[in-house]
Amino acid sequence: MRVHTAVIPAAGLGTRFLPATKAVPKELLPIIDVPALQLVIDEAVGAGIDHIVIVNSRSKPSIEAYFAESRPVIDKLISSGRGDMAERLQAIGRDVQISFAYQDDPRGLGHAVGCARETVGDEPFAVLLPDELMGTSELLSAMCDVCVSTGGSVVGLKRIPRDDVSAYGVITPAGEVDADGVVAIADLVEKPAVADAPSDLIVIGRYVLTPDVFEAIADLRPGAGGELQLTDALRVQAASRPFHGVLRDVRRFDTGNPVGWLAAVVEIGLEHPTYGPGIRAELERLLRRD
Repeated sequence: MRVHTAVIPAAGLGTRFLPATKAVPKELLPIIDVPALQLVIDEAVGAGIDHIVIVNSRSKPSIEAYFAESRPVIDKLISSGRGDMAERLQAIGRDVQISFAYQDDPRGLGHAVGCARETVGDEPFAVLLPDELMGTSELLSAMCDVCVSTGGSVVGLKRIPRDDVSAYGVITPAGEVDADGVVAIADLVEKPAVADAPSDLIVIGRYVLTPDVFEAIADLRPGAGGELQLTDALRVQAASRPFHGVLRDVRRFDTGNPVGWLAAVVEIGLEHPTYGPGIRAELERLLRRD
């Protein structure tokens, strides 16, 4: 079965960006002139996904407002030469269905994914964490293919220095990484001590999951931080059915903190066809001043 649904958990309060996120959800903070959330949706669409389920909080109505049809906005984008952005917005509701589920009592990532159960239904689905931006849809597309071919869940992987693994979920490989970057996974552990880490392969914020994960989530008990951890549900899957990771050397930005967000703005901004030269000139001016 083709993977055509993606879940984006977006109910968090964005406390590291307060007071800005008192009024503007962190998912709508701009990467130059496009909200981070739009970039994540573009990635999903590029991987063949046509149904986006956003797990939102009722305290963040501006996320839903972003997807409301606005002819004046479309006309302004077109008249100002930004027809590509106008087309991306017009695709919402035409080529891409947007649905909402709600997590009004945040209890962790596992709980957030579980909130989308009724909307997703009984089919494989992707999960994209909006704090992480990828350079292309390549990783997600490969993960969808592996899910279809193996019939099991898949996680995105990145290799990092072993001294840094204690901040992440880490996999226990069941074999070697093959020529396509695919590896079977025996187990996962959340934020292990460096000495106890089973590998240097961490789970990044992209998942393609089979629907039985919802049963595992329903049986979860609070784990690290008193939250329902998605990693614990994935461990249940890894113990009972095919479970794989896809390793890619993708460009990845962690925009969940102000420094990571600024790094994404600068690097992506330098590539912007309109603003890139001006950003580069301004950075060079600042560096010369220092």
